[in-house]
Amino acid sequence: MTTCSATCSTTRVARFWAALALAAAAGALSSGKAVAQSSYPMIMSARPLAVQVGQMSEVEVSARYNLYGAYQVFVTPEGVTGEVVVPEMPADQSASGGPAAKPEMPKIKVRFTAAPDAVPGPRSFRLATPQGASTVGQLVVVREAVTVEAADNDAMATAQGVTLPATLCGAIEKAEDVDFFKFTLAEAGGWTFHVHSSRCQDRIHDLQTHSDPILTLRNAAGTVLATSDNHFFADPLLHFNFTEPGDYYLDIRDVRYQGNADWQYSIEASNRPLVTNVFPSRVTPGTATRLELVGFHLPGDRTSLLTLPAEIPEGPVWLNLPLGERLVPAPLVISRLPGLIEAAGDNGTLSAAQTIQLPLGISGRISEPGDVDCYRFEAREGERFSFEVLARRHQSALDSVLRIVNEPGAVLAENDDLSTGRHNHADAMIENWTAPADGSCAIELSDLHQRGGPEYVYFLKVTRSEPYFTLDVDTDKTLLSGGTAGAIFVRVYRKNGFAGEVRLAIEGLPPGVTAGCGRILVGSTDGCIILEAAPDAAQGAANVRITGSATVDAAEAGQPPLELVAIARPMQEVYMPGGGRNHYPVDVHTVSVGDVMDLKAVKLSTTAVSLKPGESQKIDVTIERREGFSGNVTLDCLFQHLGSIYGNSLPPGVTIDEKNSQIALAGDQSQGHITLVAAADAKPVENQQVAVMANVSINFVMKYTYCGPALTVSVLPP
Repeated sequence: MTTCSATCSTTRVARFWAALALAAAAGALSSGKAVAQSSYPMIMSARPLAVQVGQMSEVEVSARYNLYGAYQVFVTPEGVTGEVVVPEMPADQSASGGPAAKPEMPKIKVRFTAAPDAVPGPRSFRLATPQGASTVGQLVVVREAVTVEAADNDAMATAQGVTLPATLCGAIEKAEDVDFFKFTLAEAGGWTFHVHSSRCQDRIHDLQTHSDPILTLRNAAGTVLATSDNHFFADPLLHFNFTEPGDYYLDIRDVRYQGNADWQYSIEASNRPLVTNVFPSRVTPGTATRLELVGFHLPGDRTSLLTLPAEIPEGPVWLNLPLGERLVPAPLVISRLPGLIEAAGDNGTLSAAQTIQLPLGISGRISEPGDVDCYRFEAREGERFSFEVLARRHQSALDSVLRIVNEPGAVLAENDDLSTGRHNHADAMIENWTAPADGSCAIELSDLHQRGGPEYVYFLKVTRSEPYFTLDVDTDKTLLSGGTAGAIFVRVYRKNGFAGEVRLAIEGLPPGVTAGCGRILVGSTDGCIILEAAPDAAQGAANVRITGSATVDAAEAGQPPLELVAIARPMQEVYMPGGGRNHYPVDVHTVSVGDVMDLKAVKLSTTAVSLKPGESQKIDVTIERREGFSGNVTLDCLFQHLGSIYGNSLPPGVTIDEKNSQIALAGDQSQGHITLVAAADAKPVENQQVAVMANVSINFVMKYTYCGPALTVSVLPP
């Protein structure tokens, strides 16, 4: 995590916003319309999309809803910092009576600085504002200097002249928009044109349709020399060997001729080395590994020797690799499993399968179209193993299919795409496979479309199946104001026979914020953490770490119990076309304390409910509205949308009795109630933490969720 940390700069920004609010109160900057409800800002785009390594760049950030008062910038992963640029003060700063109004400010400028050793590639960023932490925006760190699209470059005749190498940044901003760039090459040679656009839009919260760019290269007469459409998912990568010097044109458009001002792009046009993959794709910490580099403009010796620190964490990473006197970014997998590299030669049949010992981490490659990699292992009846491919998630071209077959060749298990709960991947995974009998089995790995080549690398992780769990957080931000509370819902995915309770914890909260951490009960999938901001809590924001822990019996008798710990993965909600709600994983969950929003408080008549099976109890809920807010408010104990439940920490068998609840509060209503009822067969539970929420809609999908103090619900024995 990196943030802007200069106290003097933060103070200067705060002074400006205070002065601007006075100007707004006088009517100098007011939009002239009364805002009926508040919203956190939803970042839509950054223009330009790219910042150069070792440079400071000023970027215009566009958002839905208000960026007024932005005071802090968070960027992940490391290597880039951000600072809000103080706008120029309007000439009229006078203030005369009346309530202060926030100016409408959907765009502000942020100064990003990429460190000289920053690894090129995408970054996520968000802004902290008095309206709360924003959604995540995207930025790309590049190696070439940035050139921004000119206003009129929509035809060859008005093509924008550029000098290569360069990073060309712009937007496919309207229907039928085509952006043309003209360049001159003094000599023949190979060049690559690498586009980032569609890949940077998956995390954009409110961008319902994404770009699908196509790149076209033309000679001086306009003849098409080459095109590229889908290389890295929907983004193009075009490599062309120019046989003669001269003038050339490059154009980019949406393949459907659609457009959107937030469809920003960056095109890295370069003749320097570009690494797309490495083989083997796995590196063991503390061990020197000779890596074969796959890509373009590589020297005769296409290898790099890398030794990583012994303490570096495991998992997929992007690192700068040494290549002669240069550093080149590349995707790697760090693992401490016993390692094996696919043997040279044919291992595409059971009879030629490479023999392996489990557990193991295998680095391989589907080297040509139709290739199948086979690995033979011995298993005993009842042994359990898990098999996971890491490839497409980490820029490999491989869309893997994984099979387990027996000696006669019968398929015992098969998988194409894996699911990690709320998000799916093209990589394959077979989890908790049980050997049906003693004997030889084999792993078969291939590409779904029978393709292959140097860039079809993979890391195959084979482990003994042990109980574990993973956690997701819905969503990626919690928004508070002084004296209010907010709920964080955490969902568990139990694996390989784990069925226990999970205890939740949180660390890194901003000053003035405290947490009540609940648990996920046996037989349930969700638990909640309730955050409360002190009445005098100062404005601030911080990225937090949410974990879950569980105790399980040891596999062998006489051994102490095992403690399992998982770090929860934040999921940003995404507005889908038609009003659906989806999720995309992001790096961090941000907690912010800001100004009073539409509700100032949610109060409960009780914070403890005890029910016997078949009993019910009413909880009176009082909301305190901000002056002037008369919008609809709905009460709930479940986090839900269109009938789908995204968070439910009620004990099993306890539900809301909707017929005996008043959950819709319209106009100036401030009193409602929720009635909880325990089913006749509800099992005993002590003090399960539950959130009582008051929801205010921002749009058809998104809501601002306020919360009362933590409510404990117990189910008593009959």
